[in-house]
Amino acid sequence: MAESNVLTFYGHSAFCITTTKGLKIWIDPWLDNPEAPENAKADLQADLILITHGHGDHLGNCMEMATSSATEIVAIHEIQQFLLTKGIPNVTGMNIGGTYITKGISITMVPAVHSSSIQDGQDIFYGGEAAGFIIGLENGTKIYHAGDTALFGDMAIIGNLYAPKVALIPIGDHYVMGPKEAAYACKLLNPSVIVPMHYGTFPVLTGTVGEFERQMKAHHIDADLLVIKPGESAEID
Repeated sequence: MAESNVLTFYGHSAFCITTTKGLKIWIDPWLDNPEAPENAKADLQADLILITHGHGDHLGNCMEMATSSATEIVAIHEIQQFLLTKGIPNVTGMNIGGTYITKGISITMVPAVHSSSIQDGQDIFYGGEAAGFIIGLENGTKIYHAGDTALFGDMAIIGNLYAPKVALIPIGDHYVMGPKEAAYACKLLNPSVIVPMHYGTFPVLTGTVGEFERQMKAHHIDADLLVIKPGESAEID
């Protein structure tokens, strides 16, 4: 068993958490994104895959990663139903506000303010509501993946109720929060560690880490800014 959880970033909003007990938890595994490292698809082993919403840059490569029932996908009900029609053998649906415990991991689905749809060829399907996740690991560490979202006041409730140690926060602007809104979100959430995501993948995502850091200082946010480059990892106690 490892002493620390390891968080690996694959660009955009794609992460893999390797827990102290060796579980691999993927979130929004779009491993064909322009920022992904060349070896991103070298090891697609997954115990759990969490999907925040139905857009292709978040569903990503989940279907090719979950062909065995040993891999469990967790997503909102509508995405679960879609994936089951595609023959994915182990998909658990849930909804916002609920908590699901599997493989020793606690998964709470929380709101996100964003659209969600699923494109299958020329067809577009309703993808349920967009969501974020509070992930409770075996050693008690809680990680909040905000998904794609705007700033919303109930982030204060998420912070007060779940007290995540680590917050994975979109900063890219245009489709998600920009640096100003993301910094204010962190003020509401009050995590100890902040990891920026969903920036730099496309030119339209103009938010930068430098501007986010400036906004954090302007809001007097006392948290560690952990910038993980695509393909790199960091230990999370």
